[in-house]
Amino acid sequence: MPVNSFEHYPMSWKPDKKALKRPFYQSIASLLEQDIVNGFLAPGTKLPPQRELADFLDLNFTTITRVYTLCERKGLIYAITGSGTFVAPNAARSITISANETTSWIDLGFGASFEQTNELVTEAIQTVAGKKYLNQLLNYNDPTGIPHQKTAGLNWMESFGIRADQEHTAIVSGAQNALAITLSALFEPGNRIATDLYTFSNFIEMAKMFHIQLVPIPGDEYGMLPDELEKHCSQVDIHGIFLMPSCSNPTAVMISDFRKHELADVIRRHGLILIEDDVHAFLTAGIISDYKQPMFNLLPEQSVYICGTSKSICSGLRVAYMVYGDSLRKKILHAIFNINVKTSSLDVEVITELILSGKAYEIASQKKQLAQAANDIYSEYFPSQKNAGHPLSYFRWLPIEGPHDSIQLETDLKKHGVGVFHSDRFLSGQTTHDKYLRIALSATNSLHELKTGLNILKQYLG
Repeated sequence: MPVNSFEHYPMSWKPDKKALKRPFYQSIASLLEQDIVNGFLAPGTKLPPQRELADFLDLNFTTITRVYTLCERKGLIYAITGSGTFVAPNAARSITISANETTSWIDLGFGASFEQTNELVTEAIQTVAGKKYLNQLLNYNDPTGIPHQKTAGLNWMESFGIRADQEHTAIVSGAQNALAITLSALFEPGNRIATDLYTFSNFIEMAKMFHIQLVPIPGDEYGMLPDELEKHCSQVDIHGIFLMPSCSNPTAVMISDFRKHELADVIRRHGLILIEDDVHAFLTAGIISDYKQPMFNLLPEQSVYICGTSKSICSGLRVAYMVYGDSLRKKILHAIFNINVKTSSLDVEVITELILSGKAYEIASQKKQLAQAANDIYSEYFPSQKNAGHPLSYFRWLPIEGPHDSIQLETDLKKHGVGVFHSDRFLSGQTTHDKYLRIALSATNSLHELKTGLNILKQYLG
């Protein structure tokens, strides 16, 4: 029996002792998950220390350790060394971002990719439909991509500085599919991956599915801080790192060349697997003077480079290129064969046709022009944010003031006629006092509609 009585002792969470069943750690973890999902424990709530909870339940300390470890793997809670354990900001809801079928508001939330350029894609589809080898695109052969399709992809990535060959390249069904393949192939449940404090929300949800813990690392205007990454690697066992160097989603931060080298040193020293999601490389290479090369070139043997074409060419075809080191090749191919069987050669052939004909570069150029125009419009409504992040980013990271509840704010804005996403959706771990809105500039049907949406947002925020 516990020495002290907890009947009137203040604790942020007191599970019902009568509801406990063996094995106790699973029963307690289930109760904790229920109270979080049902809203009885708010995001950011500090949970009782493990020793205190063990005494309250009259159980072994190691049992509570197993409870917290299990819930942390599920993304329900997170721990800060020296501070305690807290309810994760997005534990009670899915933050996966996808397009709605219909909306009654102007969409400034979903990260589309200026779909006005799709007419050139339909022309390429018609060309592919008339090819003599069309039937060969409809079978199971070449699960990682037909050789000439890989060649086109390597030519496309060469403009971003990637140096690779067909043996270490695979074509998959979009960047998210590439991330799922990478996580299943190279990581195990309970592994830790370092990320930016604010990162791609769908990656956060994917990590939950694979029971992988995300470790948020602070950053500045040049990207993730290498000293902070080093500190965390020294404190806990970190297995990988996820970065979007060209234009981080959602903050639009670009990792500078000197910072890439600093981070590469830490990654190399600790043997981390680098997942480099470079979907916005086409916006950066040849335009930003500080862009020298992708991080993959600095760490080829311990990196997976992902180049999706959804933002640069066409979002609906779901095609991405994966490049990986030789030491990772066998595991990645095994995952591709078991997850995908193969990627649609027909879809890939359309992207290949666009690249080989030069139309892909024309589409990318048009998208850059539209991005420039959209950013100019944004600067008219929010001039103080003009120089924040990538100059051609498809989205903007707008600081907001006041004690806004994220769900209520998003709901209220929709009632006023505009849809946006609150920064809480992008938190990879701990909560913060700073609040932002991610404003998508590429989702509206026209620049005029973008102006209308930004005007509504500006009036609402005052």
